[in-house]
Amino acid sequence: MNDLIGRLPTVPELRDRCRALAVLDAVLSPDDWGGRYYSYDSRWSEDEALGSMRDGQGNDWFVLFSPVGVYGRSFDHEVPTTLKPLAAVPEEFRGCVEQLGAGDEAEPVATAFFWRAPGDAAWQGDAVDGGAAGPFALLLDVSAEAYRDWAEEYFEPEQAPSLAAIEHVLALRPLTPAVVAALNPDTDLAELAGDLAEIGYPH
Repeated sequence: MNDLIGRLPTVPELRDRCRALAVLDAVLSPDDWGGRYYSYDSRWSEDEALGSMRDGQGNDWFVLFSPVGVYGRSFDHEVPTTLKPLAAVPEEFRGCVEQLGAGDEAEPVATAFFWRAPGDAAWQGDAVDGGAAGPFALLLDVSAEAYRDWAEEYFEPEQAPSLAAIEHVLALRPLTPAVVAALNPDTDLAELAGDLAEIGYPH
């Protein structure tokens, strides 16, 4: 099994990390959804939720939580080799592959893809060796320190986000005005109501 697939957390942990990263980005970039790296839509469809990352340079990942299970894929335009998920996934996940298709080819391609049906003991999938884990770095190994280091470089905030506040969000504890202010003193909890409802985060 590719190392990336083996390092994926459990389904509940994966969902929680997607939600937490989306909230942190929403707090640090409340007025610019397009400028955020991470997002999560708990109402993607009637019975599906979608976590995603876009870096604005052609690299992204998407994780679809659906009744048939969880399917995810990434596309790293700097990796010269691509994979064709449709040839590998079980029949029940083919609709997920097509929803999250990438690349210019008629058949969706990816540099990493994975799936897990309810009751499965482990993730299945494949990834291109050499750099395929890059887009998933924070999703695989998230910590308050790692997120703050990344956010300071990407968002360039005037005030460094509080490590305790980041840990609060990563633990999915309900947001409070004090936690929001410790992350970004230029926004407030009321401003985030729409984002929190979309993400499905407690507040």
